[in-house]
Amino acid sequence: MNSDFSKKQKLFIRRAFDLARLAEGSAVPNPMVGAVIVFRDRIIGEGYFKGFGQPHAEVNAVANVKESDRQYLTQSEIYVSLEPCNFFGKTPPCTSLILKSKIPKVIISTIDKTPQVSGNGIDLLRKNGVEVLTGILEKEGNELVKYRTNYVERDSPFVILKYAKSKDGFIGQKNKSVWITNHFSKTLVHKWRSEINAIMIGTNTARQDNPKLTNRLYFGKDPLRIVLDRKNDLPEDLHIFSDGLPTWQITENLSRTFSQKNITQIEIPFDDFLLKNLLTKMHQEKVGTLLVEGGAQLLQSFINQGLWQEARIFEGNKYLKKGILAPQLPVSPNEEFEIENDILRIFHNP
Repeated sequence: MNSDFSKKQKLFIRRAFDLARLAEGSAVPNPMVGAVIVFRDRIIGEGYFKGFGQPHAEVNAVANVKESDRQYLTQSEIYVSLEPCNFFGKTPPCTSLILKSKIPKVIISTIDKTPQVSGNGIDLLRKNGVEVLTGILEKEGNELVKYRTNYVERDSPFVILKYAKSKDGFIGQKNKSVWITNHFSKTLVHKWRSEINAIMIGTNTARQDNPKLTNRLYFGKDPLRIVLDRKNDLPEDLHIFSDGLPTWQITENLSRTFSQKNITQIEIPFDDFLLKNLLTKMHQEKVGTLLVEGGAQLLQSFINQGLWQEARIFEGNKYLKKGILAPQLPVSPNEEFEIENDILRIFHNP
């Protein structure tokens, strides 16, 4: 690892980070990756990984080089936000392309924790005479691929808990739909929905609030909806069942089936291992990120079992005086933001 990087080198790797983020919401469970090819401080090619089965960032960067600039590849350096792969998957290994293109220098932010890679790509490049530098803005690089790292190390989706609470600590009121935060916070939540694979609620939330759980206030896709329905008795006219968008119904009673093709019924015992078994099932189905939106009992179950990586908690500018107490986290917030008259706190599970 080399910690002595120049301002220009950091500028180019930050450009790779920016490119990688263009795949927010479409890359997971694969990592977001960006690549920049530089010849004498001039970018001659750049690219990013757009999604499952698509060419990798390095491939797109090389393809982006103009014909008149291809003669400079043998004198260039390529900046990559994540270690190049060296195995055949849906696409050929990127190490082979770098060697074939005779790019003499590779500068990498962070190591790929995928077992088939994990340093092997770097070793192969070095054995073939390529100069490889690693660790440039490594903290930022790790943050960029945290969903993927969690996916391959824990065999589970990255779990994000999200809820809003009042100034006096209530998440809502029984048999009553209560809106706590402002429009800007709501828009931000819809942005998050465009960036994750799946969103989950419990039975009571589905029955009482009848949410759509779709992305309507931001551009991008809708997430897969997941609802717990132990007795298999939630009304079929709920939005999540009747709007035609993909939904998983998790139940331990398959006495009722649905004619709607958008609903997938999954039978899992509602025992102490329900959440863990469900996360395992999601991993098997390549669901890399999960946003848990409620209710309080479901959120607290994730917290109590330690099955979460991040929590995003809004505090609205109102008092409810009574109602359902908000879940309790065992850690202090890592970050805090003001969104007009709301406060957003971000927590990380250590």
